[in-house]
Amino acid sequence: MAQGYSVSGTTRSPEKHAALKALGITPYVFDKVPAQAIAGATHILSSVPPQENLGDIVLQNYAVQFHADAWLGYLSTTGVYGNWQGAWVDEASELRPNNARLERRVDAEKKWLGLGGHVFRLAGIYGPGRNVLEDVKDGSARRIDKPGQVFSRIHVEDIAATVLASMLNPSPSNAYNVCDDLPAPQADVLAYACELLGVLVPPLIPFEQAQLSPMGREFYMANRRVNNDKIKRELGARLRYPTYKEGLARLLLTIGKS
Repeated sequence: MAQGYSVSGTTRSPEKHAALKALGITPYVFDKVPAQAIAGATHILSSVPPQENLGDIVLQNYAVQFHADAWLGYLSTTGVYGNWQGAWVDEASELRPNNARLERRVDAEKKWLGLGGHVFRLAGIYGPGRNVLEDVKDGSARRIDKPGQVFSRIHVEDIAATVLASMLNPSPSNAYNVCDDLPAPQADVLAYACELLGVLVPPLIPFEQAQLSPMGREFYMANRRVNNDKIKRELGARLRYPTYKEGLARLLLTIGKS
């Protein structure tokens, strides 16, 4: 918007509808976007995951209306790489989806790439209101001990900056890993958050005793280090928060220590 673009967004939430409008963004209900709004868009970014039994509902509803010269972007997940037992993966690595949800993601990626889209494989997202500092403060944080397990993550502002860099330097039918420079165990990140907040670090809980939700167990069953060289090399991306330490330190200023 600061560069002169008019921006529209979709949501199914009345609260988010009002929030978009307050920011100067034209809000639409997801399945009621006027055809002329889609056809007239120079840039289209989808964050909608494929639905069970339905697939990618954005492409199904709107792809025929995309302008031929529009920049297309799709927010996917590094989960499509599956389990690499802690090894590094980059955009050329084999995709190993290990469940139906991730298989749908891979299928959606293929369709967006086939349309000339830019696919952004996001690591674990954190930022204001969604971070381990908040978990520590509300007492929900647990340090899970699974030796050798690491996760990659990315601050939401660095996602936005990377997507904007692609819009300014398009390379159709390309996939990009969007993550920071330091894959790390969840237990280390939590310990650092406790250090920032000046509170005791929770004891380690063995993975086998953690009683995680099915989704939580799924995350821990995939182990990989995600390489982000391509966004730096091809898009000129410069991460504001190259590791979780810079990101959490900045978030601490936002939430305070109370």
